[in-house]
Amino acid sequence: KAMMRKIQDMAIQAFQAIDLCGMARVDFLVHGKTIWVNEVNTIPGFTPISMYPKLWDASGISYPRLLDELVTLAIERHKEKQGLSRTYAPKVAWHKK
Repeated sequence: KAMMRKIQDMAIQAFQAIDLCGMARVDFLVHGKTIWVNEVNTIPGFTPISMYPKLWDASGISYPRLLDELVTLAIERHKEKQGLSRTYAPKVAWHKK
């Protein structure tokens, strides 16, 4: 249990360290009590028999629920991006003074 929790924490840290959003699979190498992050796979297999949905299923998240969660996350992310300003238009032409 303690090792599983440590791996989960390391996966979250790896995900956040490279500023990911949505889905990714973090792979590990384990030797005894030593754990290494092997890779962060940002486009993991996503068929019902792929490792990514199977890992979620093992933690209590079914394939249909996983799809719902990812679609909801994508819609929220899209709405956030729509609200961002991508240009800057100063109200005062300070550069022409």
